[in-house]
Amino acid sequence: MAFAWCDGASGFVEAGGKRLECRAVGPAPHEAPTIVLLHEGLGCVALWRGFPEALAHATGMGVFVYSRAGYGQSDANPLPWPLDYMTREAVDVLPDVLDAIGFQRGILLGHSDGATIAAIHAGSVEDFRVRGLVLMAPHFFTEEIGLAEIEKARDAYETTDLREKMAKYHKDPDNAFRGWNDSWLAPGFRTWNVADVIDYLRVPVLAIQGEGDQYGTLAQIDEIATRAYAPVETLILSDCRHSPQFDQPEKVLTAISDFTTRLERIEAAEPEGI
Repeated sequence: MAFAWCDGASGFVEAGGKRLECRAVGPAPHEAPTIVLLHEGLGCVALWRGFPEALAHATGMGVFVYSRAGYGQSDANPLPWPLDYMTREAVDVLPDVLDAIGFQRGILLGHSDGATIAAIHAGSVEDFRVRGLVLMAPHFFTEEIGLAEIEKARDAYETTDLREKMAKYHKDPDNAFRGWNDSWLAPGFRTWNVADVIDYLRVPVLAIQGEGDQYGTLAQIDEIATRAYAPVETLILSDCRHSPQFDQPEKVLTAISDFTTRLERIEAAEPEGI
């Protein structure tokens, strides 16, 4: 199911055999490059808030955001989720999403789980349309700090009003929360590691993380900087936790705008056929 893009349009795309909610901001893919947003482990279209509009304004690019299966108003994703759910999303679902919107060239911008999915796609799928990556608070391997925080989230879901709060944004909050939380806290997930995809990145990367990120340390960013053959820029933000786009929005938007401008200059300087 193709998506009829116009500025501010919302609807659904068919991808991976599921109906996924989505929204578009700014110019269509045939008019300008496109930034595709990939949300965090408990995110969805609505929880990006005003960031897509701000990003489109800052870069002049189109911005497309969708809710993965199990999130927002998208179809459910049957429980339990496989422990390689991020890899499956990157390899089996994201290509369908990009095809459905007529993606021609642009950037994958992911946050948390979404950043991991973006990196896996770029490192595993031969997709020359992807010209750059923006990875905010990515995960490539498990860390005790992150697992401890995810355990706290489980306790909050069971003992506080977190479920009711999530129900405002997810039509099936149990599916969204249990899919994510049960996977991360499964015994087999402690050895999860997808850092080898970094070795295969061939597009420029902007990696962003807060110094106070409660879900991961700067070891995740160091892994990109030391392993990637492609150019890597890093932005480490003080007074910032797990959501740089909300904790330090101006710095994040400036860094992304500068990054996209440099990519466009590179594109313009390349001879035809390169």
